[in-house]
Formats: sequence, structure tokens, C-alpha cells
Amino acid sequence: MIEPAAGPRLVELNHVIEAGMTTYPGLPGPEIAPYLSREDSRGHYAPGTEFTIDWLHILSNSGTYVDSPFHRYAGGADLADLPLSSFANLPIVVVTSRTGRGVGVDALRQVDVRGKAVLLHTGWDRHFGTPAYGVDAPFLTEAGAEYLVESGVKLVGIDSLNIDEVTPSGARPCHSRLLAAHIPIIEHLTGLDQLPATGARLHAAPLRIRNFGTIAVRAYALVP
Repeated sequence: MIEPAAGPRLVELNHVIEAGMTTYPGLPGPEIAPYLSREDSRGHYAPGTEFTIDWLHILSNSGTYVDSPFHRYAGGADLADLPLSSFANLPIVVVTSRTGRGVGVDALRQVDVRGKAVLLHTGWDRHFGTPAYGVDAPFLTEAGAEYLVESGVKLVGIDSLNIDEVTPSGARPCHSRLLAAHIPIIEHLTGLDQLPATGARLHAAPLRIRNFGTIAVRAYALVP
């Protein structure tokens, strides 16, 4: 008897959203509260039937999230404008870099990135939710961002605090260059150590919100 072939393995690449959690140091965490509690709902339904309907007050930059061009540019495509092909069913290339904070061209040119979702695996997600997460975090260099744009990538993600180096001046060259080219960015990924360098596919579609630039996603990968 021939055993049926196993299906693809699903790998979570996102952080769980919880009330009060810290994503980016200094920004407020989500607030979760009932609009209609289970107890109050009992008076609206037949005996034994109850529901909960809840409020979620959440900053757009919470958990693992997608940045659209509108996040950086007033006239850029927002979350409702970007097509599903921008962040769904994309072939993944994992670029692992542990040799310094800045992930640059040398690390990127070793793989074929054209048409791919390039996910930068720095291992910094191990600090998520702790004060260490916001200190000296890894990032993509400006030259690296320029190389990815010129190479025709579809999406860029990182398992760190920010795709850019966080500087006092507030310069964000990677956001500026990538989003100007309509290349979405995913920040605060996790679980990239569970993926092969190539062969997996990314799904990270955000809510379709008009005039909104960023929102949390349940990013995951299919590994054959």
C-alpha cells in the first residue's frame, strides 16, 4: 500500500497579540475589553446560548505587522490598495546574518532574490518583549535596501525591531526606498529558524483598511 504524501508544514512567523504587550519600546500596548460580555449576552438569546463581543484598541504598529507605502508616503498605496499578490503565496528566501548589526549587500547577493519575499533572519526575536529588544537591534543597511529594490524583490521582512537602523535623527532610508518601490515590509517576525533557506512560501495578508498604512498580520509559511 502506498502511503499518501504528507502535506506542507505550516510555520507561524508572528508574535501573539496580547493586552498590554510591548512591541516597539515607548509605544502603547493593545487594550482588550468586552463590549458585550458572555454574562450580559445571556439576556439576548435562548437559554444556554451566550456570546462575547469585544473591543480591540490597538496601535497599528503592534506585534508582527506589514507596512504599506501609505505608512511612509501620503500619496502611497494603503492596505486596501495593495493586491494580495504583494504578500500572499510568495516564494521565500531566508537570509541569515549573525556577523554584525547591519545586513548588507554581501549577505544578499549570495542568493537569488528576484520575485521573492526576502526574510532577514537575525535571531533578534529571542529578545521580543524585553528591554533588550530595543537596544542595538539588527537592521538592513541602506545599500542593502537599494540592492533589493534593484534586484526586483516582492517583499522584505526582518525578525528585529525595525528594518532601518534606529537613529536619533530619525532617518529611515530602508522604509523610504522600499516603500517608494511598492515593496511591503514586515517587521517583528519570529520563527525564521524553522524555515529552509529556500522552498517555503509566505502568506501575510493584512486587513483591507482604507487610509491605513500598517497593521498586524498572522504571517505564516508553508514548507513543503
